[in-house]
Amino acid sequence: MKSYLQSPAVDEFATRRADVLILIGRILLAWVFVGSAYAALANFSGSVGYLRSLNLPAPELFTIVNLAVEALISVGLILGVGTRYCAVLTFVFVLAATIVAHRYWEYPAGAQQMGQYNNFLKNISIMGGAMLIFVTGPGRFSFDRTS
Repeated sequence: MKSYLQSPAVDEFATRRADVLILIGRILLAWVFVGSAYAALANFSGSVGYLRSLNLPAPELFTIVNLAVEALISVGLILGVGTRYCAVLTFVFVLAATIVAHRYWEYPAGAQQMGQYNNFLKNISIMGGAMLIFVTGPGRFSFDRTS
């Protein structure tokens, strides 16, 4: 049965440009971590303070580990090095961050709760993007291309 929502032109565009689109997708997914790592480096004490407010033990160590993981994810996804491993790391890292830092239901109704809810939704989307990269692989424009 033919779907009326299917377009041969769109399908052909996606198929012919898949490798470039996968590269763009990897860069866009990684950019969240580039920005987050940059912000944490620029305001290290603020990052430590936020983790301290969440009652995490050794917030300085957690901040350093977060920076290292975000840098690894960024480089891996952008360059396509260990792409599938970076996708899994991204998924696990964001899941942990969501569980630890974006429990919106614990905030009072209002702006704080809505901000945390938006971060929660963003993280769910990032995890979806990581799954897609895991399944599709790095594409041709990567150091660990599969073809």
